[in-house]
Amino acid sequence: MKTSTTYVITRFAVCVLAVASLADTVFADREIYNKTLNSTAWVLAKTGGETSSGTGVLVNAEKKLLITNFHVVGDARATVIFFPESKNGKPIVERSHYLNNVKKLGIRGRVLGVDRKRDLALVELDRLPENAVAIPLAKDTIGPGEDVQSIGNPGSTDALWVFTSGTVRSVYQKQFRTGAGEHDFMVVETQSPINSGDSGGPVVNNDGELVAISQAISPKARLVSYSVDVSEVNGFLDSPWKPAPLPVEIVLEKTELKFTKHETGHFEVSFDQKDNDMQSVFVTKEVEYFERADVRKVWALAATLKEAPSLATVMKLLQQSARTKIGAWTVEKSENGDYLVIYCCKVDATATPGALKSTMEYVAKLTSVTKKDLIPAVSSKNGADTLDSWLGN
Repeated sequence: MKTSTTYVITRFAVCVLAVASLADTVFADREIYNKTLNSTAWVLAKTGGETSSGTGVLVNAEKKLLITNFHVVGDARATVIFFPESKNGKPIVERSHYLNNVKKLGIRGRVLGVDRKRDLALVELDRLPENAVAIPLAKDTIGPGEDVQSIGNPGSTDALWVFTSGTVRSVYQKQFRTGAGEHDFMVVETQSPINSGDSGGPVVNNDGELVAISQAISPKARLVSYSVDVSEVNGFLDSPWKPAPLPVEIVLEKTELKFTKHETGHFEVSFDQKDNDMQSVFVTKEVEYFERADVRKVWALAATLKEAPSLATVMKLLQQSARTKIGAWTVEKSENGDYLVIYCCKVDATATPGALKSTMEYVAKLTSVTKKDLIPAVSSKNGADTLDSWLGN
């Protein structure tokens, strides 16, 4: 009987310890949530005609700098930021409260720089609310088995500043591709859910220090999420990042050139030439990039040929490519078998509107002159027919 009583008492003691431990954990999580909350923001940006919703984290209160994912802001250079407002000591989490009070609670943000490789963006805010505090950054990378907590604004719920906890599975260098481009950064892989809208939010350790930025979920594994390690955040903040490229439509507006938007999304400008001819020049809607280099493609169609250009023609094109200040000639074969003679160049996507205008004027002049000198018999009708197919590539 004594043994049985001892067993019951022991089981009771274990249960008491388990409940106490769980209560301590809940209290600790609440402490971390409250500590991280006032560093976390709701980020809204308009890109591609649609509003993108995500999360950001304040990393420098003095300079009013916020970090989020590049794929949250995209090509947008203006954002609206909300920090949580409290009532009776508790955060107001209903989205409608902030949308209905955007003039009072909304803060304008300007995208200063982006790093597509790391999928990070830096936003400068016009002001900060009194309760906003910068999050402390962890000095070291977190390790497997350690606990992590995060706050985000998932689109799957009406609530903002949603808390999630999990465990680190592994930390490693990862190369992969998303809709935002190709990425290569130190990944913190966790056993915790990240939903659409959580991107750009803080992932913190048990001391409330930033260890990563929420980035994506694994499409092949349940509850496996990827975040950008704090070492990448520090590397981005410390790097001499260049200004983020403006959307090409805004740059063209500043050139004061008359332009039209093609059905493919690319932009066309027609230039008057000396013989009253019009030469169309196109600039791509997308920014092409390699690591920290951002460029846009500018091109013009000189001729559409039913047969491949002769060796003499190709040699003239190559010689002219070697002499031109920018760009080069290329010959593309269309889907219907025609040969398109195109002059193409790449321009820095952060170049001034004046630089883009000069580049397009140069491409127009060179293409107009060359197609008369090099290929006198050019069918403008065929050129128009095949240009659309080339634009769609």
